[in-house]
Amino acid sequence: MAASEISVGNRALGKMVVGGILTTAARRFRDREAIYCVSTGRRFSFGQINRRCNRLAHGLSGLGYAKSDVVAFLCSNRAELAEIYFALAKLGLVGIPLNYRLAPTEIAALMQAMGATGMIFDTRFANAAEQVRARLPQVRHFIAIGDARPDWASAYEDLLAGSPDREPDVVVEEHDPFYFNLTSGTTGLPKSYVLTHLNNAAVGQMFEAFDVTQRDVLMTVFPAFGRVGYAWIVAGLLFGARNVIMDFHPGEFLRVVEQERVTILNLVATMAAMVLAEPGVGARDLSSLRGLVFAGSMFPAPLREKVQAQLCPNIYEYYGMQETGALTVSTPDDRAFRPDSIGAPLAFADVRIERPDGSLAEPGEIGEIVGRSPATVTQYFDNPAKSAETFRGDYVHTGDLGMMDEEGFVFIRGRLKDMIVTGGQNVHAAEVEEILLALPGIADCAVFGLPDDMWGERVSALIVRDPQREITTAAVEAHCRERLAGFKIPRTILFDENPLPRTPTGKVQKFLLVERFSNAR
Repeated sequence: MAASEISVGNRALGKMVVGGILTTAARRFRDREAIYCVSTGRRFSFGQINRRCNRLAHGLSGLGYAKSDVVAFLCSNRAELAEIYFALAKLGLVGIPLNYRLAPTEIAALMQAMGATGMIFDTRFANAAEQVRARLPQVRHFIAIGDARPDWASAYEDLLAGSPDREPDVVVEEHDPFYFNLTSGTTGLPKSYVLTHLNNAAVGQMFEAFDVTQRDVLMTVFPAFGRVGYAWIVAGLLFGARNVIMDFHPGEFLRVVEQERVTILNLVATMAAMVLAEPGVGARDLSSLRGLVFAGSMFPAPLREKVQAQLCPNIYEYYGMQETGALTVSTPDDRAFRPDSIGAPLAFADVRIERPDGSLAEPGEIGEIVGRSPATVTQYFDNPAKSAETFRGDYVHTGDLGMMDEEGFVFIRGRLKDMIVTGGQNVHAAEVEEILLALPGIADCAVFGLPDDMWGERVSALIVRDPQREITTAAVEAHCRERLAGFKIPRTILFDENPLPRTPTGKVQKFLLVERFSNAR
């Protein structure tokens, strides 16, 4: 049989689907502790998490949800997130993990665009859920986690209590959609793409590169509405490691790391800076930490040195886009060998450097970093133009400039895309500019990132005033607060009467603005 005749359906007798990860973990690790939910003080074994997951799956089925239906969930970092992800996986439902930093209007718009007909929410976000209920009559059921449940929502625990714990009997395939992941868009709604079961089952190689074993104690402190937090939840189940799940608060973080003897976790540079600024950090016993993992933001050398001196000397870093999953990893040994590199490609990852014409760059030559792996998606949801731009030639074009040396180590050299990375969150400048230009009194504007010790980059805006109208910083902030997630709102707002510096083709020369205002606050 020719290779071209082998289809997805017959490439192997077995398959990699997400639901099987938890089912297998319950069999292998049974009564060992799987999750400690810090916000509620509850501890669950692998078997208990699996049984609760199955009960949720049957409860959703009893409400009429069937394979391919779309269910959104809005939840902080707590044990129920693991149950929700895997219940959806076992039923073949498609999830929308919602970023709780989004405005309620953005949440409703996303759910409408993706066809959600159900919503599970943490009661701390009841106001957002109520606005969804008012705007989207097609959402048939609301399920509330926690106390102070509104009377129009069903109780999560009641749904579990009234359902059996046997394994759901639904055929799910590797290529079936699992959930929508959201990433920043340049205009309107955030871009989204559908992650398949294969994309989400293929996380093991990244954690093998982090040297994870069942003797580890993981901490999931990254928000689990995104791929990174989800991956850390899955890693604990896949490797049989105990997982401490919590929202990030610097003081509480230090207390829990010491109490639970956490061994490895994922932070961004902003989180590390907050932890180091916490009073009494030096008095905490953090000797259990064998590694800290960083990704998603710039990591200034002075901050890195403080982290190694005060928190943990061993640092792992990885590189990738949300669309690709992790592509490279730099281990502590790698950093000793190539200190400025973002690492070498992971197992099954294919990374290369391309020239503008698409040809392969030579070692040491700067070009665009492109990559792919089993975790890489193939297109954006309902966005063919952006899909055509990003997914070309069977690779994802990252928009990052870099080089690869003869040993296969990758080095970042800049960004092609006009994107600001602040506290690990991606902010596209054009999205913020569009919002600002809708405010009377603003004749022109440019949004750009300024260096920031805490956030890596700080969202900043230079506004050219309309001479016929009055405009204030407070008015700009209030306008943005109603229309943008908090991390997208400019932290530095500057005013000027002069035109923005532009090229002959009209493009704003933002590098000049960064140079001019680099000391602004």
